[in-house]
Amino acid sequence: MLLHCRKFLSLQRGRRITFITQMRTLSSHPEPELKEFLDYIDSLKNYEKSGVPTAAGTDSNQGFDLGRMERLMNRFGNPHSKFKVVHIAGTKGKGSTAAFISNILRTEGYSVGCYTSPHIQTIRERILLGRSGNPVSAKVLNNLFHRIKQNLDQAMREENGRISHFEVFTTMAFILFAEENIDIAVIEAGLGGSRDATNIISSSGLAASVITTVGEEHLAALGGSLETIAMAKAGIIKQSRPSCKLIDVKLQMLGSHQLQNAATATCVALCLRYLGWKVSDESIRAGLEQTYLLGRSQFLTSEEADALGLTGATILLDGAHTKESANALVNSIRMAFPEARLAFVVAMANDKDHVGFAREILSGAHVDIVLLTEAAIAGGVTRTTPASLLRNSWIKAYEELGIEIIHDGMAEYRELLKTQTLSYESNLGNDGKTILATESSLKGCLRTANEVLNRRRGDEIGVIVVTGSLHIVSSVLTSLNG
Repeated sequence: MLLHCRKFLSLQRGRRITFITQMRTLSSHPEPELKEFLDYIDSLKNYEKSGVPTAAGTDSNQGFDLGRMERLMNRFGNPHSKFKVVHIAGTKGKGSTAAFISNILRTEGYSVGCYTSPHIQTIRERILLGRSGNPVSAKVLNNLFHRIKQNLDQAMREENGRISHFEVFTTMAFILFAEENIDIAVIEAGLGGSRDATNIISSSGLAASVITTVGEEHLAALGGSLETIAMAKAGIIKQSRPSCKLIDVKLQMLGSHQLQNAATATCVALCLRYLGWKVSDESIRAGLEQTYLLGRSQFLTSEEADALGLTGATILLDGAHTKESANALVNSIRMAFPEARLAFVVAMANDKDHVGFAREILSGAHVDIVLLTEAAIAGGVTRTTPASLLRNSWIKAYEELGIEIIHDGMAEYRELLKTQTLSYESNLGNDGKTILATESSLKGCLRTANEVLNRRRGDEIGVIVVTGSLHIVSSVLTSLNG
């Protein structure tokens, strides 16, 4: 099959704007009918907010208790046994691959359930239901919660309050998929694979297992080495069922990481075809071309830049948060804007490789200014990295790479502020030094980044890149709704 891959960063603005507008409409209105449910689920243990315990994703005494999830499923009639599943694990690319596969199958005419995490603006984004591919409605989610709450409460008492936020929401997703009578579900593992709550799918219920990539993320939670991480993710593979690993598509096109995800999704579609599912070449092609996700290589429109008070600015949002995804991000930028002046606005969680992330950004392109800030993670600050600590990591990365900088702990930087020469119109621009600064306000970061890029001499385009976490991306999108 000849797969025609377009440049993923060509934007196709009309279709992208339609998708973003649809999502904003869904999430910008208050959802009072969900208040009781959100209060309930927010009261549960949430490892996205608090951080994952050491060895939680390993097959050890410290690992998550998969038996608890099995008991929970049994209480609700084992809804996960009523549909076939494509199960996806990996360090990066899970969400994009899930979206590609889901859209391929929907295009073919199947009713598809898709379960992913985290979300950008509303928790309903995690459950896409049926042939439309829209997030589950607030009404449907609320009705389900009230129907099962008594059973949930009883389960919570029997499990001594140990049932987590993720386990409850996964249970609700599986119940909805069963009640919707979907043809197939595409399910993203939350952490690792073998001990993840989604890994209760039996061999007979599994259509395909997909492992996208293996990288050094959540090291402590997954055993401390690449080998243990790979073993944890391989736990979703079941005997006698097909599994599809990453296909490295070496095309010299923008967004090569997304081309790899598309190739993986195509492989899964072909596996399903081999198993008897009807999946045409046309559905594969159309499904890939129609796939968009908020916060992944997303350029804001001129209207959205205006709304942020950054008229004329080119703003790129990308939820990259590992060194591998940082490398992919820089490669995409270099392909789209080889001569661009760059300003990075960064916030990260405290369990990421900050130095490795910074090193990949800085070694891939000359950066005019890096502004470090903070963003709430899963509605809390437990996992938020203070901007001051993040600055130390970036300084270390600069030093390792031998790049000269001026940062806001230096007298030279303070002198620049006094003389109002932070515009690069002084010798700062001539000697190649770049600026590293911390800023508590996201809007302040964006404003400063835009000012620096606008005042720099030359005709090169300037690009403001907001990255480091999907949560800072969410903050930007939320501010547009404000």
